Amino acid sequence: MDPRGARWTAPSLCMALVLLQASISACAGAPKTYIVQMAASEKPSSFDFHHEWYASTVKSVSSAQVEAEEEDGAYARIVYNYETAFHGFAARLDEDEAERMAEAAGVLAVLPETRGVFIACSAGNAGPDPISLTNLSPWITTVGASTMDRDFPATVTLGNGANITGVSLYKGRKNLSPRQQYPVVYMGGNSSVPNPRSMCLEGTLEPNSVAGKIVICDRGISPRVQKGQVVKEAGGIGMILANTAANGEELVADSHLLPAVAVGESEGVAAKKYTRTAPKPTATLSFAGTKLGIRPSPVVAAFSSRGPNYLTLEILKPDLIAPGVNILAAWSGDASPSSLASDRRRVGFNILSGTSMSCPHVAGVAALLKASHPDWSPAQIKSALMTTAYVHDNTYRVLKDAATGDASTPFEHGAGHIHPVRALNPGLVYDIGQNEYLEFLCTQNLTPTQLKYFTKNSNMTCKGTFSSPGDLNYPAISAVFTDQPATPLTVRRTVTNVGPPSSTYHVKVTKFKGADVVVEPSTLHFSSANQKLAYKVTVRTKAAQKTPEYGALSWSDGVHVVRSPLVLTWLPPM
Repeated sequence: MDPRGARWTAPSLCMALVLLQASISACAGAPKTYIVQMAASEKPSSFDFHHEWYASTVKSVSSAQVEAEEEDGAYARIVYNYETAFHGFAARLDEDEAERMAEAAGVLAVLPETRGVFIACSAGNAGPDPISLTNLSPWITTVGASTMDRDFPATVTLGNGANITGVSLYKGRKNLSPRQQYPVVYMGGNSSVPNPRSMCLEGTLEPNSVAGKIVICDRGISPRVQKGQVVKEAGGIGMILANTAANGEELVADSHLLPAVAVGESEGVAAKKYTRTAPKPTATLSFAGTKLGIRPSPVVAAFSSRGPNYLTLEILKPDLIAPGVNILAAWSGDASPSSLASDRRRVGFNILSGTSMSCPHVAGVAALLKASHPDWSPAQIKSALMTTAYVHDNTYRVLKDAATGDASTPFEHGAGHIHPVRALNPGLVYDIGQNEYLEFLCTQNLTPTQLKYFTKNSNMTCKGTFSSPGDLNYPAISAVFTDQPATPLTVRRTVTNVGPPSSTYHVKVTKFKGADVVVEPSTLHFSSANQKLAYKVTVRTKAAQKTPEYGALSWSDGVHVVRSPLVLTWLPPM
């Protein structure tokens, strides 16, 4: 899929609208948009239409000076009327007017349209395929998933003496004896391509073939725990769940209904080869509880959705990664640990995996940052999280991708892995306000009607402040060369000093094969807290590359390192 072929579609607009209005913030003291809910049944009979009543209500709380300055009076201050989900309107009011509005007849509630709420969203679990991300809006924080340094090891011992290491959460009563060998079978035959029987899909296993045996099942199509249920219902006594090429060596532990061990692709291939070649293949399963200090970690989860951002290549996504594999958390007694209807077990805690597990980590850290820095905007919180994230594991190597075993890139890990302690004191932050988000939308070739969905203001016009989406003051930089790669690209950024009032930062930029990158100025001198300074980044192509290049731009004062991922992409001619 060519990312240039996609832009903001109707579903994207709807989701983006909700998130934009939840996360952007207006300037204190100035008139801003308030949502006013009205009791429709209380409309005075003297008004033929609701909008006439709304205008009269706005006029009743407006100062005489405001009314005199606005040609159309109260009607000009109403930016939207609500008639479907509830009755009411959106109007531009100052704080005093909003307080008077709350006391007006027929008014049920007066709420600010923008509340400065930080939004974290899951990147999705469609990895390792590229261009598989969801939640791409720049005003939200898109979170991928990583492993932790904790594991739940289990071992498969084959009849030939070979030991295969995997993981398991099984803690049932019917443990297999590690000193006894049991028949093992793989229903995939000699084919290396998974099929319904090899994947242990519902209704594919015959009891006379698997009863009393350990069954090897390939991952895919059906839920992992359901495969164990199928094996158990067919009379199997255990399961070896083997990864396929799509999952690589990443291991996810599950609460299976029977003794089961999940193994990586290469180990699965070895186990299946043994069952095909041994006259009477046997195996046993053993479980070792919990192990800490796993290396390397963290690793980008294979299932974690990846970039690039198919809506806007200039906005790098995901934003960062956080723990999302084998996460221990409280669990409702309304469901079993496997979530299978046939599972009668009930637990107070459970272990799950997914970007829905990593996203709450980021939301929780954001809450801590907001408590420590209540004056920070959602964009500043996001910036602190991204620019302090780390990109090396506990072996001091670049974060790996579980799907390939190779080093991951910003299209997999974004700015890096979240570091809560560093985020509390980032030194500098990149801030973004409401108007900047709206100017970003103006670069997306939206129609006036589509823009109205975001602004709820039919009079909103684009000022042309941004020449490209890359001008948004984002904590990451993605330079995209299209039809004229020889033309230099320039992006501008502004940083706000949230560290010591007097400080000096020097820039450091990765050297690229395909381009020269120049930052001007190369030194930023701050003399006060919350001071803003701007810089520009110019990228000149030396030799266009067929694949993206990855690096970073970092500002440091000797104590803080404010790191932004920098990605260069050369698109082929259309």
